[in-house]
Amino acid sequence: MSFGSLSAPAVKAINSGVALAGALQNSGEGGITSHHLQGGPLIWQLGTGYFGARDADGRFSMERFQETVAAHDVRAIEIKLSQGAKPGKGGLLPGAKVSAEIAAIRGIPQGIDCVSPASHTALRNTDEMLDFVERLAEATGLPVGIKSAVGELDFWREVARLMLPGTRGVDFITIDGGEGGTGAAPLVFSDHVALPFLLAFSRVYRIFVETDLHEKIVFIGSGRLGFPDRGLLAMALGCDLLNVAREAMLAIGCIQAQRCHTGHCPTGVATQNSWLVRGLHPETKAPRLAAYLKTLRKELLELAHACGRHHPALVRLDRFEILDGQLGGRSATEVFHYEPG
Repeated sequence: MSFGSLSAPAVKAINSGVALAGALQNSGEGGITSHHLQGGPLIWQLGTGYFGARDADGRFSMERFQETVAAHDVRAIEIKLSQGAKPGKGGLLPGAKVSAEIAAIRGIPQGIDCVSPASHTALRNTDEMLDFVERLAEATGLPVGIKSAVGELDFWREVARLMLPGTRGVDFITIDGGEGGTGAAPLVFSDHVALPFLLAFSRVYRIFVETDLHEKIVFIGSGRLGFPDRGLLAMALGCDLLNVAREAMLAIGCIQAQRCHTGHCPTGVATQNSWLVRGLHPETKAPRLAAYLKTLRKELLELAHACGRHHPALVRLDRFEILDGQLGGRSATEVFHYEPG
């Protein structure tokens, strides 16, 4: 989640925590702020609002984009096409949460609802998307990838087809499961739109394996992967990196009060209310997040060792059996239609 959805102390706590754990923080689509400068390296997410990289009319500005990259410890650029909780839907930051600071960071009017469009204006189709990716990569020298939820697969087949010549392509793909959450999503979208992660990832990954492109792309998984058993299964399916959000929020104090959109989060995590924010101390929350991340890594390693492998990335899918909830089960390779090898 980005600054605006999260409070300043929450962003500071997360950035400090990932610095302690040697991890990366995704900025979210709200842009990069001074609160992200606590030592934690960033993946900068560019959403349809282009916050931190937009002109006065809200369109993408290469000049502003390069200025933001130069001023922060950005390690990669992630173009958000959609996310699991609200695919095909834009975002809305209520005007009550658009403070003077947020308005300055995003380049929007203070106190007015901030709407992120449902689609990008800098690209209109898959071909233009790859051109845009190459422009950003050339301008910064950084890896550039895309993030999306998954429904139909024609888009992914088109991406693979256009990447086959080897002249253009994304450096990484983040697949977001439909079970991912955000307080900004309509409930009907959170509950019923987009494939759950395991189905979404396996279907997309197979497309890139069949076109022999999978070794040229880093795959990132997102969607309730913060527990070691589920994280290891995601890596066996083909993930190289794991995103965790819900668990990071809980580590810094979230109690899932489901009041994110009201500006009255009781723990000070998702509000700009100064009285509520006072209760969140980054210096005490950051070590808790770091402890969670380090423990997750430790348990992933322990599970990998139990499978006879030195590293989670080496665990094969045939080490998993998917149970049916009664007395039956099938090999994960059969369930997800992965061929041997």
